[in-house]
Amino acid sequence: MSEAVATQQGLVGKYRPYPEYNDSGVAWLGHIPAQWSLKKLKYLCSIQTGNKDTVNAEDDGEYPFFVRSQTVERIGTYTADCEAVLTAGDGVGVGKVYHYYNGKFDYHQRVYMLSDFTRVTGRFVYYYLSSNFYKVALEGNAKSTVDSLRLPQFLNFEFSIPPLDTQDVIVAFLDYETARIDRLIAQQQHLIALLKEKRQAVISHSVTKGLNPDAPMKDSGVEWLGQVPEHWNVTKFGFISNVVRGGSPRPAGDPELFDGDYSPWVTVAEITKDEEVYLESTESFLTEKGSKQCRVFKRGTLLLSNSGATLGVPKILSIDANANDGVVGFEKLSVNTEYAYFYLSTLTDNLRERIKQGSGQPNLNTDIVKSIVIPLPPSGEVEAILSEIKTHRITFSVLISKADTAIKLMQERRTALISAAVTGKIDLRGWTQPAEEAAA
Repeated sequence: MSEAVATQQGLVGKYRPYPEYNDSGVAWLGHIPAQWSLKKLKYLCSIQTGNKDTVNAEDDGEYPFFVRSQTVERIGTYTADCEAVLTAGDGVGVGKVYHYYNGKFDYHQRVYMLSDFTRVTGRFVYYYLSSNFYKVALEGNAKSTVDSLRLPQFLNFEFSIPPLDTQDVIVAFLDYETARIDRLIAQQQHLIALLKEKRQAVISHSVTKGLNPDAPMKDSGVEWLGQVPEHWNVTKFGFISNVVRGGSPRPAGDPELFDGDYSPWVTVAEITKDEEVYLESTESFLTEKGSKQCRVFKRGTLLLSNSGATLGVPKILSIDANANDGVVGFEKLSVNTEYAYFYLSTLTDNLRERIKQGSGQPNLNTDIVKSIVIPLPPSGEVEAILSEIKTHRITFSVLISKADTAIKLMQERRTALISAAVTGKIDLRGWTQPAEEAAA
């Protein structure tokens, strides 16, 4: 039994079912309340696409501009003034991105607008599609990725339709419950952000001030670093390692060089994909010919992303690998690699801010990386600091994991609640908003 089904069955236990059901004849929908009817989407609304492109977006535009993502842009024109549901016609948002709007707006040429609703309200259609269409029509599709919405499949999607007054109650219930769940999710997300901020502060203090609060301090000579323990050595990465840049085989995209199975291929995306200390594997590999055209970084090498919006992120290799030119490596590093990793992990925002103040493309050339200052304690103290950092990381990881789990459970409940409500698995007739909430 899937988690979603189990969650939905749990809801049926909390909310009463309808007194009478009929078989819908639709496998995924099952039985629907006897008072409900069944219609395909094409009989319930009109569907059309927009005529604008993303280049038409204006930061200070007066009207909402619906594109193929969850982000709503702005635009200075409008071509629609109505109640509508909008969804992506292609791209990664297919079947997943839905917007409800009532008013003046514009929309992308590959966005479907559903309007002129008959027998259904726009808000009910929004909830019905957002909770059911992807998992029923697209999930498990034979293609590895669903990159476009086939209109016939969309038009023929089956809707279970309650009377309009029941739709209004269902929508009011879902507006209330989803808002409540969203607030709880936001609280957990805020908690995670605070925990990560606190974790980073603990690491930063450990690698710049040490563990002894009574240690004599000295000026590091670096404004943003401030004071460091008097007995520490302040140096630069260029003096403690050979800083070298990765390189990409040419020509780019050549199948004789890329998409092989010979050597792991480290890109900026591989380094920045998670918060793990070590990189254990890569998605992409080079051919033997491609690997021989560029530098191989040995297992245990400290890497740093050096270009783009995600520059300044460190990672330690657990494998021998090639890396592209958006990555620098610290070869022959004369200090503990994990210590250098944790120190660099505290500088990410600092490095990005430093690059923002410059001109041209955002990147850390090897000269900039070599000039990064690092305060170094004696080797025995390094081990004690690492032990302290790892202990704190475990504590924070447990707390963050608990918050993540809570979010996933709430998201599952949210999805199951919507699906159960709009398909008639729970009877919401007579529901009213709790008095204390209605008065707020």
